[in-house]
Amino acid sequence: MNNDPRICIQVQSVYIESQSEPDAERYVFAYTVSIRNLGRDPVQLISRYWRITNSEGRQTEVQGEGVIGEQPVIRPGEEYRYTSGTVLETPLGTMEGYYTMVDHEGADFISEIPVFRLAIPTFIH
Repeated sequence: MNNDPRICIQVQSVYIESQSEPDAERYVFAYTVSIRNLGRDPVQLISRYWRITNSEGRQTEVQGEGVIGEQPVIRPGEEYRYTSGTVLETPLGTMEGYYTMVDHEGADFISEIPVFRLAIPTFIH
């Protein structure tokens, strides 16, 4: 899958201790995604695909329209940012995926979401 040079995606994740229950194998993470349009024309985020992998190698796939109920149009030089979350059964895991976008001419293209780590603070060295 080729990443499109028009789009820059960065992700930061954080462990949500107050919503987690380690004794019940429930670890809650929030992640904030920043999507910057480096191109000359507006683009629209149409759909998302995520692959979530826990530390035991179990994978979950999530896909759907837009993000957080929106299909944002991102204008040239602008950034769209949103926060969402996921739950793992282990204290460590990863997420990666891609967005399907559409350009100003109506052509679909893919923007890869780089792999990022989900980890409770004691697992980060």
